[in-house]
Amino acid sequence: MSATLHRLPGHTPSLDPMIGLVARDMDHVNAVIVERMRSDIPLIPELAGHLIAGGGKRMRPMLTLAGAQLVGYAGDRHHLLAAAVEFIHTATLLHDDVVDGSDLRRGKRTANIIWGNPASVLVGDFLFSRSFELMVAGGHMRALEILSNASAVIAEGEVNQLTAARRVDLPEERYLDIIHAKTAALFAAACRIAGIVAERPDAEEVALDAYGRNLGIAFQLVDDAIDYTSDAGTMGKDAGDDFREGKMTLPVILAYARGGAEDRTFWRDAVEGRRTADADFAHAVDLVRRTRAVDDTLARARHYGQRAVEALAIFPDSAIKDAMIEAVDFAVARAY
Repeated sequence: MSATLHRLPGHTPSLDPMIGLVARDMDHVNAVIVERMRSDIPLIPELAGHLIAGGGKRMRPMLTLAGAQLVGYAGDRHHLLAAAVEFIHTATLLHDDVVDGSDLRRGKRTANIIWGNPASVLVGDFLFSRSFELMVAGGHMRALEILSNASAVIAEGEVNQLTAARRVDLPEERYLDIIHAKTAALFAAACRIAGIVAERPDAEEVALDAYGRNLGIAFQLVDDAIDYTSDAGTMGKDAGDDFREGKMTLPVILAYARGGAEDRTFWRDAVEGRRTADADFAHAVDLVRRTRAVDDTLARARHYGQRAVEALAIFPDSAIKDAMIEAVDFAVARAY
C-alpha cells in the first residue's frame, strides 16, 4: 500500500491487518486489563467489564502496540502502558455517558442506565486510578508525563464542550480545539509513548504523535458526520444524539453558516433545545445534506487522514506501517 489515503477498487479498508499483527501483544494487554479490573467490591469489575467487553475494537491501545512494533521495540513495558490507555479511554466514556445522558454505547445499554450515574462516575474514577498505577508500573517517567497530561487535556476538552453546548454561535476554531482535546490527545499520546518506551529519537516520537493526533481528529470528524447519516445499528449509539444534546459539531456549524434566515432560526431553536422531535432531526439531516455540510466535514476528515499517513513517511516500509496506513483509511471509510 502506498503512503497515501485512498481506497483501492474492490477493497474495503479494515483494522484486520493491524489486529493480526499485534494479536500476541494484545493478549498480554487483555490479561493486564482483566487483572487490574479486579476488586473486592463486585460492582467495580461488573460495571467496568460491561463497557470494556462491550465490543469495542480497542483502537487506542492497539495503536500503542502498533507504534512499538513500527519502531522495533522488543520489551514488554508497552503492554502496561497500552492497558493504561484503555483504562483512560474507558473512564472517559463512563463519565461522558453520564454527562450526555446517553442510553446506548456500541449498541448496548450504557452503564449509567443500568447501574445509575453515581456508580458510573465512581467506577470511572477507579479506572483512572488504575491507569496511573499502570503508568508508574511501566517504569518510564516521560511516558507517565505524556499520559497524565493527555488525561488532563481530555478533561479540559470535555469541560470546553460542556460550556459550548447549545451555543449556536460556536466558532469553528473552538470546535476544533474541543476535538483536539477530547479525542485527538489520547490518540496522540497512545502513539507517542511507543517511541518513548523504545527510546527512539525525538523525530520519531514527534512523527508518532502527529500520526495519532491527525488520525484522532479524522476519527472524530467522521463520528460527527455520521451522527447525521447513520443509525444506531451502524453507530453503536442513537442517531441524532449530538443533535438532541445541542452539540455544535462541524456539520451543524457549516449548515448554520450556509443557511438562510429560516434555516438559521431552525438551528437556533434546535441547538437551544426547542426542536428535538424526530421530525426536527429529519429536517436537520436534510439541511446538512443540502448545504453539503456532511460532505465537507468528511473532506476535512480525509485531509487530516492524509496528514496522519504523511507523518509515517520517516519510517521504513513494513507490514505494520501498511496496517497503520490502512487504519487511517478505515477510520475515514466508516462514513461510506
